[in-house]
Amino acid sequence: MSGVFDINADESRYGYTPSRVATIVFVVLFGISSILHLGQAVKYRTWFMLITAFLSGVMETVGWAARFYSSFHPTNTMAYTIQTSVLVLAPTPLLAANFVIFGRLIRQLGERYSRIKPRFYTILFTSCDVFSILIQGSGGGLAASAKTVNGARLGGNIVLAGITIQAIIIVGFSLCAIEYFVRYRTATRTQSDFRLVATDEPSNASQELLPGRFTPELQRLTWALIGSTTFLFIRSVYRIVELSGGWDGRIMRMEILFNILDGAMIVLAIYCTIIVHPGPALGPSKARNDRPIA
Repeated sequence: MSGVFDINADESRYGYTPSRVATIVFVVLFGISSILHLGQAVKYRTWFMLITAFLSGVMETVGWAARFYSSFHPTNTMAYTIQTSVLVLAPTPLLAANFVIFGRLIRQLGERYSRIKPRFYTILFTSCDVFSILIQGSGGGLAASAKTVNGARLGGNIVLAGITIQAIIIVGFSLCAIEYFVRYRTATRTQSDFRLVATDEPSNASQELLPGRFTPELQRLTWALIGSTTFLFIRSVYRIVELSGGWDGRIMRMEILFNILDGAMIVLAIYCTIIVHPGPALGPSKARNDRPIA
């Protein structure tokens, strides 16, 4: 990979001047998403969304604000470094939210169809996600502080490795989720009795053996989860291709691709769990319904 410092001082750090209109749009969209996620987390008491989706929105807002500043000062090193580091890391907490949501879906529909317990499922994928963000963060820090081309190249390669690991995590998570739903649908195809609808654990052993009903509410949340994960995966693939070409590569210097395949993908992903928030279906504020449903 070529170094981030191969650009002359009189030239833009990006290879272009960031669009002022585009940066304003993304700052507004991510700022609104942060406010909405904060409000929904408080309303439904889904506190895990504060350290995942809300945090992701705040980081995206900061990153795009730095790009907005760069639209006036395209040679400013600090703004470029902030947006580079923050926008690489920002989607990671959002992905962690998907892991937690799916773990709660498993508890609602039935743990017996999962190969591992939901709690360990969440811990496993979230730990891998944290591992990838540590790699990306260390690489981004190395690239930003590098004094030589080789140092910047090494930092970029470390970031690339972290994002590649993240893409692999998404694939692994998706395969596990697909297998779970296949097992659930196979088991419930001829099922006549369902567990009590509740966010709490089943009240007795006989209830534990019954599946939870896949209500329209849970179906909508599942589709939102699928959409969010898909958009995050598209973004990861783009970032892998982008970073493979180096800091001064052709794709790195195409703003339209960055706006669509990074910015727009994260906007779509983050709004999936705003439009269909997990709180009403899975949050602790959901009222218990003790009627058996067939």
